[in-house]
Amino acid sequence: MCWRIASKRNQTVIWQKPLTNDCYMEREPGTQPPLCRSDDDPDAVWGVLMEACISPYSEHDHQTRGSGLAPWPARLTSPPPRLADLGYTSEMFEKDTELWRQRVDNYWNLLSPKVKPDTLRNLMDMKAHLGSFAAALKDKDVWVMNVVPEDGPKTLKIVFDRGLIGTVHNWCESFSTYPRTYDLLHAWTVFSDIEKKGCSGEDLLLEMDRILRPTGFIIIRDKQHVIDFVKKYLSALHWEAFATADSSSEPGQDGDEVVFVIRKKLWLTSESLRDTE
Repeated sequence: MCWRIASKRNQTVIWQKPLTNDCYMEREPGTQPPLCRSDDDPDAVWGVLMEACISPYSEHDHQTRGSGLAPWPARLTSPPPRLADLGYTSEMFEKDTELWRQRVDNYWNLLSPKVKPDTLRNLMDMKAHLGSFAAALKDKDVWVMNVVPEDGPKTLKIVFDRGLIGTVHNWCESFSTYPRTYDLLHAWTVFSDIEKKGCSGEDLLLEMDRILRPTGFIIIRDKQHVIDFVKKYLSALHWEAFATADSSSEPGQDGDEVVFVIRKKLWLTSESLRDTE
């Protein structure tokens, strides 16, 4: 696999992966594991079988001897070279970063009257795109799970290039995590997206309720009819409306999206109440 020993002490060994394809190209024919086929897509990660092969570097990464990423923390807001793989420009990246910085500032203004600084820790961006929502929270004491839609642009590598964590998912299915994992869920047009697929909005609400801890928050940014749909289920889910705002005042917005902030109540069943008596 062309790894080399970078450091060794007693029984602890740190291995380092090569920066170029040179070693791969020099291997003897038939060496295992083989290199992946030229038509293999290393970004195809949803609903595909694992291949026991090594993905060589792209021509760009091979020539530059590495990813060309800025050092941390500059890489969080610096356009990564692999933007070009997706047809994005540095200007588009910077515009997206600034847009979400302003949006997150607005979110925190809505939350701040009743939310203490140490209330939120585990956050999820249910449609992360380039990861700019998480990047805008760099000065907050939180971490963000960035979820990239499996049928959208393959931007997860950009999320990783920014030094963030993430995964790929289809919100027509349940998310692999424990109940009551997250303090805040951010859903940007997620309901509109699954509506186009013919999936159940009710099922998504139940899944969000499952993974959100009691007294946690949900920020839904979507069309007005989606907000109206969600409001019908607030009482049944023991959720409460926390704040509402439109996007008409935001730069580059036509005001079509509405921001709806929800808080999950802490409640007990009558049986649980009897057990505590």
